[in-house]
Amino acid sequence: MVCEIEITIKNRLGLHARPASRFARLASEFNSDILLVKDGEAVDGKSILEILTIACPRGTVLGIRAEGDDAEQAVKALRELVAGRFGNID
Repeated sequence: MVCEIEITIKNRLGLHARPASRFARLASEFNSDILLVKDGEAVDGKSILEILTIACPRGTVLGIRAEGDDAEQAVKALRELVAGRFGNID
């Protein structure tokens, strides 16, 4: 199964180290392959280092793409994490 959505980074400082770490940690809980896509560039959503390479300030629109048995659950959980501003980390 493949599931894909677009999200917008809303926290003040963007997708810096702490929220990237939370994203990668949550993504790693799922069996699905998870990619973050920005401007056509895709990176491994389970790798904090790869996430940081795509530089995502506030307002950045990203695609979250998951492929695997739990893709739908993964995308839902990651969307909620981003919508909740990574636990209000600014």
